[in-house]
Amino acid sequence: MTDIEQRKRDHIDIVLSGAARHSANAGFDAIAFDHNALPELSLDAVDLKTRFLGKALKLPFLASSMTGGPQDADRVNHALAEAAEQCGFAMGVGSQRIALAEGATHGLDRRLRKAAPSIPLFANLGAVQLVTGMGIDDARRAIDQIEADALILHLNPVQEAIQEGGDRDWRGVTAAIAALIPALPVPVIVKEVGFGISVDVARRLVECGVAAIDVAGAGGTSWAAVEGRRAGNHQGQDLGEIFRDWGIPTAQSLATIRARFPDLPLIASGGIRHGLDGAKAMRLGADLVGQAAALLPAAMQGTDAVIAHVEGFARALALACFATGSKDLRALKKAPLRG
Repeated sequence: MTDIEQRKRDHIDIVLSGAARHSANAGFDAIAFDHNALPELSLDAVDLKTRFLGKALKLPFLASSMTGGPQDADRVNHALAEAAEQCGFAMGVGSQRIALAEGATHGLDRRLRKAAPSIPLFANLGAVQLVTGMGIDDARRAIDQIEADALILHLNPVQEAIQEGGDRDWRGVTAAIAALIPALPVPVIVKEVGFGISVDVARRLVECGVAAIDVAGAGGTSWAAVEGRRAGNHQGQDLGEIFRDWGIPTAQSLATIRARFPDLPLIASGGIRHGLDGAKAMRLGADLVGQAAALLPAAMQGTDAVIAHVEGFARALALACFATGSKDLRALKKAPLRG
C-alpha cells in the first residue's frame, strides 16, 4: 500500500470512528418550518423529482465525494453506483489522483458507469493539484475514466496545511480553475471539504465560470481534526484540535451564497444528518443535498444498505414537504419558516 493509499485508509477509519466531527452542528437546528395542520395533499403524492445541470433525478440527493483510494474503495464505489442507479440520485466520486498517477483505479473506471448508466456521475480532482503537476489533460482523463457528467474540483487548504506533506502553496489556483473550465467537455463544480465557502470565494468562482458550487460547510467531519489525529508530531496534533471547528456552518454558507447568487446551482453538504436537514437546506436554496460521512457506514455494508439509508432520507424529506403543505420541491423552497 502506498503512502497516499494508507492516508485514504486512515481517513475512512477516523471518519467511521466519529472522532473528528465539528463540535457544533451545521446550523440547521436553528431553522424551523411552520407546521401546516391542514396540508390538503396526499403524502404519497409528494413529488421529490428534480433536475441538476440538465440531468433528471428522482431525488435531490448526492452521494458526496469519498473513498479515493483505499483497499475497499472498489466495493464501496460499486455499492454507491448501484444504489444511485436504482434510487435515481447523483454520485460524486472521491479524488482520482491515485487512479491517474498510479493506475490503481480502486473502482474508479468505466465499470462504475456500467453500474450506473443513467444517473449524473461526477469526477473529482483537488483544485490545488492544477498548480502542482496535474493539468487539463489529467482533468480530461479523470472525466473519461468514469464517463463523468461533470468534474468536481475540491478546495481543502486547511486540510492540506495540517496534513504532513500537504500542499501549502495555493498561489495561482484561481487562475488555473479559470483556464481549465473552457477546455473541458463537461461542467465544473467546485466544493469545499467541510469548511464552507464564503460569498467572496463564490463570486470569484462564478467569475471563473463554474457551473455549480457545493458549499460543503462546517458541521460534519472536520478534516482539520482528521489530519490532526493522523499527525506524527505534537505540532500537527495541536493544530488539528485548534482548527477542529474552523469554517462557515453549512446553513450560513448556503443562505448567504443563495442570497447573492439567486440562480447559481448549489449543493448543500457538510453535517446533513437526515431528510429534515435536507428539507431545510432546500428551503435555504440548495438544489441538491449531499452526504458523505453519514452515508459511509451503509456504503461499507453494500448496495442494499445504501438503498435503505437513502430511502430513509427520502421518507423524511417527503414528510417535511407534507407537513408544510408542499406538493413538490419547488413549493418546499417557499414554505414558511417559524420566526
